[in-house]
Amino acid sequence: MSKTSMIVAGATGYVLGARAGRERYEQIATQARRFWSNPKVQKASQDAQDLAREKAPIVGEKLAGAAKGAAGAASSAVSRDSDPSGPGSST
Repeated sequence: MSKTSMIVAGATGYVLGARAGRERYEQIATQARRFWSNPKVQKASQDAQDLAREKAPIVGEKLAGAAKGAAGAASSAVSRDSDPSGPGSST
């Protein structure tokens, strides 16, 4: 996409968005605030945060183990490929 067409697309989006106006923006913002302040939403959010805090150490350990395994596999592959007496060598 050329620079000019990107500018035209951006300007078009701006104009169309501006037509919706401040009133519609306020309606959406009010609905979002109402949704977020709902006690059920707040409880679900808190439950998700608590679960993440509880599981973070376990996930961290698993990621560390996976990273070590991947590093070991990569190191073995590099060593195997750079070994002159390996398969495909003429010695």
